[in-house]
Amino acid sequence: MIDQAITQYDAKRAADAPAAAPTQDVAAISADTINPLIEAYLMSDPKVLQRMSVALESTLRAEERGKSTAAIAAMRDLIFNDPGQVVLGNPDGDVTLVEFFDYNCGYCRTALPDLATLLAEDPNLRVVLKEFPILSNESIDAARVAVLVGEADVDYWSFHEELFTSRGQVGKKAALDAAGKLGLSPVSLELQMGTEPVSKRIQTSYQIAKALNITGTPTYIIGNEIIPGAIGINELRTRIANMRDCGETTCGG
Repeated sequence: MIDQAITQYDAKRAADAPAAAPTQDVAAISADTINPLIEAYLMSDPKVLQRMSVALESTLRAEERGKSTAAIAAMRDLIFNDPGQVVLGNPDGDVTLVEFFDYNCGYCRTALPDLATLLAEDPNLRVVLKEFPILSNESIDAARVAVLVGEADVDYWSFHEELFTSRGQVGKKAALDAAGKLGLSPVSLELQMGTEPVSKRIQTSYQIAKALNITGTPTYIIGNEIIPGAIGINELRTRIANMRDCGETTCGG
């Protein structure tokens, strides 16, 4: 009886319910109809395109930052703490600036004074130099010598500056001559420059560059940002200051 009562109740509710509106097919809107409407809307507020462009750029930047952050995190020790890399400035500095360079890179040459100024004016800056010879075989030879100079107990900055201020193509001879001025034996360096440890050091730079999609010089890394090109000392100062202020190269607000 209870089941029958429930059935009768549900049947009555269904009978009393208003009939559902019949479904209607929505006619497709033709391009001839919709395009003028879109055009009229955009013409009424042309700045919408500017807002869309800004939003798109912001989205793409955020996506790129996310990719860079993940890639840098995966290789953090090799980038910042490789025991064989050249470290200038304050080894315990609160901000680290990494530079990938090629001794035959003209932009690296013009950016050298920026690095020199930063090292002179910022006692808490740590600079890591990564040999990244991509322009020629001469660049590779110079980088091989540079690896050995970086391991020696000499003033690496003097060697670095000597090569970037020399004339002509920088290769094995220029690098050995510069090392000789620091008291190192060019003959000994030439014998060692082709050894496996030296090759491995340069290969590590290539490995990092491939993972981070670094394809040119100079390229800087500060925090979680990869910065291609010689951006100038003021931009570098700003990013370093932001790292200290908010832990990122760009501070919100």
